[in-house]
Amino acid sequence: MTAVQDESRDHPGVIAPPPLVFAGFLAAGVLADKYVSGWSLLVHTLPAQVLAVLLGGAGLVFLAGALGLFRRAGTRPEPWQPTSAIVTGGVYRVTRNPMYVGMTLVYAALALAVGSPLAMALLPAAILVIHRGVILREERYLERKFGDEYMAYRAWVRRWL
Repeated sequence: MTAVQDESRDHPGVIAPPPLVFAGFLAAGVLADKYVSGWSLLVHTLPAQVLAVLLGGAGLVFLAGALGLFRRAGTRPEPWQPTSAIVTGGVYRVTRNPMYVGMTLVYAALALAVGSPLAMALLPAAILVIHRGVILREERYLERKFGDEYMAYRAWVRRWL
C-alpha cells in the first residue's frame, strides 16, 4: 500500500491551516504596531478606504469562487484532508492557488483598513510560509496522487497569477 493510498497519510502534510498562518502574521503586525511601534498608515483617506474595499472584495471573489468549485467537484478544500479531485475550471484556469490569492488580498485589505504598516511588511513573510509550508507540499502530494493529470494542469496554469 502506498503512502497516498493509506487513509492516515492521504494528505499533503501542510505545516498549519493556511487561514491561521495569515491570521497569525496579521495579528503579529497589528499588535506590534499598536503596542510597540505606534506607527500607522493613513487609512482615513478615501483612496485608502476604496483600495481596502477593492482588495477585500477581490479576495472574497477568489475565495468564494474556489470554494464553490471544490464543493461542486465533491472534494475537500482543507489542505490537511484527502483530495479526491483536481479542480481545473473557473478561477482555477487563472491560478492554481485561488484560495491563497484570495487570502493574500483579504490580508492586505485588513492591514490597510486598520492602518498597520508592520502587518503589510509581514505579508511577504506570510506568503513565503504559505509557499514553502503549504503550496510546495500540496504540489508534491497532488503529483503523487494524480500523476500526469496534475502535471499537465500544472504546466498550463500559473501557481499564483
